[in-house]
Amino acid sequence: MRLNLMTKMFIAGVLALVVGPLCVSAQALTIEITEGQETGMPIAVVPFQFQGHQRPSEDIRQIVSANLYRSGRFLSLPPDNFLRHPSSHDQVRFRDWRLIKAEALVIGRVKQVNDGYEVSFRLYDVYKQKQLAGYIFTVGSGSREIRQIAHRISDYIYEALTGVPGVFDTQIAYVTTEGSGNNKLYQLKVAQSDGHHDQTVLQTSYPVLSPAWAPDGKHLAYVSFGDDKRGATIWLQNLYCQNCKREKLLEERVSSPAWSPDGRRLAVTLYRNGNSDIYIIEISTRRLRRLTKHPGIDTEASWSPNGRHLVFTSNRSGRPQIYRISAAGGRAERLTKVGRENLNASYSPDGKQLVMVTKQGNKYQIGVFYVDSRELEILTDPSAVESPTFSPNGAMIMFATQKGGKGVLVAVSADGERQNILRVHQGEVREPAWSSRKQ
Repeated sequence: MRLNLMTKMFIAGVLALVVGPLCVSAQALTIEITEGQETGMPIAVVPFQFQGHQRPSEDIRQIVSANLYRSGRFLSLPPDNFLRHPSSHDQVRFRDWRLIKAEALVIGRVKQVNDGYEVSFRLYDVYKQKQLAGYIFTVGSGSREIRQIAHRISDYIYEALTGVPGVFDTQIAYVTTEGSGNNKLYQLKVAQSDGHHDQTVLQTSYPVLSPAWAPDGKHLAYVSFGDDKRGATIWLQNLYCQNCKREKLLEERVSSPAWSPDGRRLAVTLYRNGNSDIYIIEISTRRLRRLTKHPGIDTEASWSPNGRHLVFTSNRSGRPQIYRISAAGGRAERLTKVGRENLNASYSPDGKQLVMVTKQGNKYQIGVFYVDSRELEILTDPSAVESPTFSPNGAMIMFATQKGGKGVLVAVSADGERQNILRVHQGEVREPAWSSRKQ
């Protein structure tokens, strides 16, 4: 269920807070392909030839193939249809791949060396009979390292074939919940883009909301309660410092953090004198600057990619709608006029679109709003949805929803053609955020 605009700040738990260094959890996300047209560029990813005595713990071919299929841009052909399994350039016979209608071909090798592996791959355009990419990597033997190389290979392939950078070698943040009533446990986690190798940033009996990645990919801002239990506020966490404790940003009730593109400022919702407005905080000095001044509820700010504007949700027109304001301040402009309610907007990486929650009739859906034309395109079927965010390349959108009575994450291609569900084995998952930084 979508939380009321003001509700997020006032939910409280009853037990203690636990904060520590990142630790690996067994509660990894699993991915299910639930919807999608069997469309996209047909690509054949051949099983990588192995040389050595101890095979890697992860199947690189399977990871690469799954990544490309999930993107919605490719149709991964089944290996059972392959006429040959080449692993070197001289073994490639392009006519074999034209027969099964493959337009692109990936071959590779994994060679055991010392305490790790040497991994190489080649990408071909089948019809032009031309190599498009090829790299050699040296990697350790750990599962995380091998999966990361597979994600990196996927990125090289994706960019070579589409001209758009891949995002498989990035991270996501999200919140899981287990239990009920006074026994609820909240965990803030980070994981690889496909949900594997999750690590716990925070574990607490108080609600955790609105995780936001800094542009450097090293810091998270999020909303939670502190040891004093006086109210939820925003915390900063360095993910790459083992001895660093989380840092409270302000001694006031604050919500909805959003990083500026330069990483120097946060836009937040600050509650003062019974009113909520958008403020900008200089991280280094903690200096506050009020951006909106209206008796209505102003919340959920998001920066434009160039840092010149912010969009935010406001009920100043009677119902929640999306407004835009200059980062320097001034008069706010209403953007959305289609739909009963529009809220929780964030920009696409190119600044041309906004993804948001839109209420059409009595149902909340994910919509894509085109900033120039002011048109709104509905992307999903009616459902309880929240927290939509673009992938760093703008090719996918991730959001939280309910499936089978449990909270899950959904990643959908920006054209809506392919949809994947990410769920935990126990509990629920929500509040997704996608980092733009490579691992």
